[in-house]
Amino acid sequence: MNDPNSELASDLASDSPTALPTMDLDGQSVSFTPGETIYEVSQRHQSNIPTLCYDDRLEPFGGCRLCVVEVEGYRSPVASCTTVAMAGMQVRTATKSIEKHRKTLIELLTSENPDAEIDPLSGAASQELVTLKKRYGATGERFVGKTSGTARPDDTNPFIARDYDQCISCYRCVRVCEEQEGDYAISVMNRGFSTQITTEFGNKLDDSDCTFCGQCVQTCPTGALADRKALRAKDLPEPIEATRSVCPYCGVGCSVDLLSKGDKLVGIRPARDGGANEGALCVKGQFAFDFVQHDDRLKYPMVREDGKLRRASWDEALDRAADGLAKAASEHGRHSIYAIASGRAPHESTYTLQKLIRASYGTNYIDNCSRA
Repeated sequence: MNDPNSELASDLASDSPTALPTMDLDGQSVSFTPGETIYEVSQRHQSNIPTLCYDDRLEPFGGCRLCVVEVEGYRSPVASCTTVAMAGMQVRTATKSIEKHRKTLIELLTSENPDAEIDPLSGAASQELVTLKKRYGATGERFVGKTSGTARPDDTNPFIARDYDQCISCYRCVRVCEEQEGDYAISVMNRGFSTQITTEFGNKLDDSDCTFCGQCVQTCPTGALADRKALRAKDLPEPIEATRSVCPYCGVGCSVDLLSKGDKLVGIRPARDGGANEGALCVKGQFAFDFVQHDDRLKYPMVREDGKLRRASWDEALDRAADGLAKAASEHGRHSIYAIASGRAPHESTYTLQKLIRASYGTNYIDNCSRA
């Protein structure tokens, strides 16, 4: 007679999920999902593998060779960002020879501009090379000699500075322009020390297919491409603070980090963890914020009298607005009242305005330029 308990156990076993494969990562057994790279597995387990050409939104490139690791049975170290994890692998991420290799690479990369100081306002990833330089104690003086990259001070567009003296040819800017934006506005020309990030026919960005989305700026790990508008505030003494908000310009609802120094808004960055935009922004969301502190912005209420605007108190201005709306509703009905909110207004103001129109006057005649 069959044992009902054993049959039940067999049924439960068949319904249980298949166990994930495991690998040895620096002496620790870790599980992974088939298809993951060694680098992705290491990131989940807080293994501090350095890289300069990696952006998790882009296809792995394996160009910088900083993320190489030793795998038992492999003749040479492999790039962890392009090597798929396999069950039973034994991986060492920071052996003495690997760390020596990484320091040498950092020395090579910093040798062209050993004294370069990159302001954090340059871009979200602009401190990556600076951080690795400090981590490995690289001075950049060991390999001082021939240099590559040619800056474009002649490109005077108001948004993106092109300081290619800092370029390390990681190609993240080119790849994000292609893979994320589909613009193909920038590319790579030449080889070796003559390698250069360029536009078609070497034109300025204004004359290319660039949409000034700023993606290249935010992925650049060296500040070779930098946020020109944010850098206007580099000499302000206050620390940089980031405040999470939502871009008001359209209906997508992109998450942004507002950068400020003291009480001054100095820049805007796309939020990498934003559900709607995942690190992307348009030119308006990235750069169109000067109106916030513009000298021409109204600082107090104005009312029209004898065809001219004059300064008024808040009480007078609000009373006038209330009287005008009440008169229109009385003489022409509730549907004679409508409102249009501005994409430059705070979200709270836009919400209050639609409540006023819908709740107070019983009409849905409310719109916002952000709907477009």
